[in-house]
This record gives sequence, structure tokens and C-alpha cells, in this order.
Amino acid sequence: MIALGCDHGGFNLITAIKAYFDKEGIAYKDYGTYSEESVDYPVYAAKVANAVTSGECELGILCCGTGIGISMAANKFKGIRAAVVNNEFGAEMTRRHNHANILCMGGRVTTPENAIKYTKLFLSTPEEGGRHDKRVAMLTEIENGTFSF
Repeated sequence: MIALGCDHGGFNLITAIKAYFDKEGIAYKDYGTYSEESVDYPVYAAKVANAVTSGECELGILCCGTGIGISMAANKFKGIRAAVVNNEFGAEMTRRHNHANILCMGGRVTTPENAIKYTKLFLSTPEEGGRHDKRVAMLTEIENGTFSF
């Protein structure tokens, strides 16, 4: 199950992604927003982040105007690795190397067609492991305040 959320600036991308998921039979839970009426992005970041950290959903996708604000809000939640993606390479590498669990995109900087491309790559790319596991563990140490260098 994939958690979906957006503010008004990302509504167009989430709408396109939902249509793609419906066509492909990909299960998702939509946490809103449900229109282009102005809303506060941290609310939707929190809903998706909680769905991912609780295990209710395996991964998440969040969209706002640029992807930046909503990613910053999601990354405040323990266990979340939300990444803003603006190209295909980033969509693949953020899963492969960074083990990102939430994909973030911007409706004002990404076309719906590209958002679907990035989503496909994000969902189909496995975590690589190996040397990357150590680095992801360091992110957890930073989050817990136990990282030292």
C-alpha cells in the first residue's frame, strides 16, 4: 500500500499518480488534500509520514508546489527519509542508495508525465544495501542524536 498526500500546489501531480495507480491496479491510500483550495502542507506530510512509520503503508508519495516544503515537514518524523526528486536518476538513486521511503515532487516544477515516470522508478527500484546500509544507519544515528564523527 502506498500513502499519497499533497497540498494545493501538488494536487495536479497526485491526481495524475492516482489515475496511473488505478489503471495499473496499484493499491494506495489517499490522505488528501482533495482540491486546489489552499491548505497547509505540514498536515498532509504528517498524515503520510505517520502511515509509513506505523507500517500501515510501505512507502509514500507527497507533492506540494516544489516538493521542498512537504519533504522538510515529512523528514521531521522519526524513521522518515523523504527525498525531493526532479529527474529519473534521482528517483532511482534515492531508493537504491538512500533507502528513501517517501518520494516528494513539485506540481509547479514537474509535469504529471514526469511525475509518473519518477513514481515508477521509485517504486520499482530496490534498496542496494552494502555500503549504503552503513550510511543509512548513520542517518538514524543523527536522528537519534547518537551520531559522532
